Amino acid sequence: MLLKDKVVVVSGVGPGMGQSLARIAAREGAKVVLGARNKAYLEEVAGEIKSHGGHAIAQPCDVADAAQCQALAKAAVDAFGTINGLVNSAYMHGEWNSVEAADVEEWAKIYDVNCLGALRMAQAVLPAMKKAGGGAIVNVSTQASVKPFPGEGGYATAKGGLNALSRQMAKDFGRYGVRVNTTRMGWIGGAPVLGWIDREVASGRDRDQVVGAITADISLGVIPPEEDCAKGVLFFVSDYSKAVSGAVLDVNGGHYMAP
Repeated sequence: MLLKDKVVVVSGVGPGMGQSLARIAAREGAKVVLGARNKAYLEEVAGEIKSHGGHAIAQPCDVADAAQCQALAKAAVDAFGTINGLVNSAYMHGEWNSVEAADVEEWAKIYDVNCLGALRMAQAVLPAMKKAGGGAIVNVSTQASVKPFPGEGGYATAKGGLNALSRQMAKDFGRYGVRVNTTRMGWIGGAPVLGWIDREVASGRDRDQVVGAITADISLGVIPPEEDCAKGVLFFVSDYSKAVSGAVLDVNGGHYMAP
């Protein structure tokens, strides 16, 4: 098992990739600590993991609140004794608007969740990782931070800040044996995207045309399945990336290829 006996905290466990990250980590042998604002959903996912023989606890957490981030880390240590991995997948997208129509106050909130939320979580888990002699942090970013997409200015800007923060974390945390890496996600074939496609079809568009417009520039010719995307993220938690820190992995099926 890729993550056998590791204790992994996952923030942002929602209907998107967050729940896949938690489920796959558990299948790979990790003890998983689930964090998000929706307590009922967290408990549902944790219950499913445990029903399949896995180990999981649910702890409601808003990453915009430092005290709640600390509580999530404490719950992990109280339940499992340590923390080996953190996946920062919590996010806030905000309104789809052009930059000229941007609400500056909303952008500040988006930045607070997507960038500073990851910082709060990293600070919360760092003492346990230092005590354990090391660990791995993965910050989940977006392809839009390097390949602009209409309407995603606030989200992409915040994730761009996260990209820079990841490098600073990697530099500063390396002396503790803590690795920090980033994954830039493209289209993800999970509930949010598939639901949007269904709504477009319901409005009268042809399904093949909707999907084809997305996949036309994706080298692999498909919308990358959510579970495959999640596995790309969890690679950075595993010991197979033990010599890697400060790196960026584009998880997008070849839609964007970094120079």
